[in-house]
Amino acid sequence: MRICMVTDFFYPSIGGVEEHVFNLSQILLTHGHKVIVLTHSYGDCKGIRYLTNGLKVYYLPIKPFYNQCILPTILCQIPLIRCVLLRESIEVVHGHSAFSTLAHEAMIIGNMLGLRTVFTDHSLFGFADLSAVFTNKMLQINLANVNHCICVSHIGKENTVLRARIPKENVSVIPNAVDTALFTPNPSKRPTDGTINIVVASRLVYRKGIDLLAGVIPRFRHTPNVNFIIVGDGPKRDLLEEIREKANMQDRVELIGAVEHSQVRDILVRGHIFVNTSLTEAYCMAIVEAASCGLQVVSTRVGGIPEVLPSNLIILTDPEIDSVYQGVLKALARYTQFCKKQKLYPVETSIEKSGMFYSNGVSIGNGTNSTTKTNKRKNNKKYTNSNLNKQKEPKSVGDFENHEEDAVLCPYRCNEIVSTLYNWENVTQRTEKVYKRILAEPEKSLGELLYGYLRSKVWPFLLVISMAHVILLFLEYLRPRRYMEKAKELTLLRKQ
Repeated sequence: MRICMVTDFFYPSIGGVEEHVFNLSQILLTHGHKVIVLTHSYGDCKGIRYLTNGLKVYYLPIKPFYNQCILPTILCQIPLIRCVLLRESIEVVHGHSAFSTLAHEAMIIGNMLGLRTVFTDHSLFGFADLSAVFTNKMLQINLANVNHCICVSHIGKENTVLRARIPKENVSVIPNAVDTALFTPNPSKRPTDGTINIVVASRLVYRKGIDLLAGVIPRFRHTPNVNFIIVGDGPKRDLLEEIREKANMQDRVELIGAVEHSQVRDILVRGHIFVNTSLTEAYCMAIVEAASCGLQVVSTRVGGIPEVLPSNLIILTDPEIDSVYQGVLKALARYTQFCKKQKLYPVETSIEKSGMFYSNGVSIGNGTNSTTKTNKRKNNKKYTNSNLNKQKEPKSVGDFENHEEDAVLCPYRCNEIVSTLYNWENVTQRTEKVYKRILAEPEKSLGELLYGYLRSKVWPFLLVISMAHVILLFLEYLRPRRYMEKAKELTLLRKQ
């Protein structure tokens, strides 16, 4: 098969969509398929580039308009996209991310060229605010004639079916995966003086709940044994820098900024706990990578996150500052108990001297010096091991384990569990079944395409599609596809 992956989000940008497209393409290449990636230029990164295993990437000379996405025009990009699809003899156009303008335009053009189209939705959207209403309507229009949709979680499937109003039988659930051979634990990189590192890796934007993180960090200002390592960049970085200054935690909150994906593992292995504060998430790649590296995961209970990891690998919290904070305290108490059982450090350590833990290693609450004795007794009663064992919590995925001995797993055991749950080979095989299914479907005529767009009840869009069809006919007259020079295969280039 000849497959074109299309998205606005690709390397050198860093993120879950970028990693998904790259890893899926790599496995498809090993299976003998022809795979190219279509994206816009990134600074000086223009033209055609070859990545690992000969993955061919077209960095089209189109500048991003907003948030790494190009300006939505549909008509202006037709000559470029048509040329690439025909020269590479593409059979399947696979678009990624509802935010990607280029993906939607390529799928529309691919449909009009008689190609099969697949769309993978990596995000969740609401229904109430104006932005969500507009985005959902555009998604409904763009997916009207897509042959098949893929979602990364079951909650994501429900969300996409409701937003785009597409038949549920045309939507499959294929989760993301992680390269567990790359994201392996290395406990020797962790501090040995009793310091606990809390790692955060995400885009520093509102959707990732950075405001919650900014509310949690200052509560640890009186516990010098707890440090934060924050990886990522975005408009909320200024907020974190301000909070760090106000809390006088300059030496304990490390803002690394954006890094290459190949360097993320080296940062994760330095940590003991990973915190995710997302407000909406279809599937969070970061928590899977952190669990693969042996970190305890504390995450907000939103979107498809409860589906991702089993309960012995994650602590779920509400998307509130107090709830996230209490989740981190649970993780700290777990780790302290684990260290004592394994005799990793003496009983009298800086962890206990800081006042955050009692002699049994259990959290007493907010860990600040201003806490009254009454609050300490209440919090101590709430978080003692006996009371935790008595609490009856639902046994859904991600809920806190009541078995003390299973509270913290060996990092290598965590990696083994993740490797059995998610691997790119399985994801690729399931995606190939989708490709084979849609290739067996008949080609849609122009009338069928127009009827599909008509169901969205956005009448002016039919004029855009009609104009796009006229442009394609004009381009076919100027440069017929039968006379277009086909792109040379990489194997032929190597022989030459």
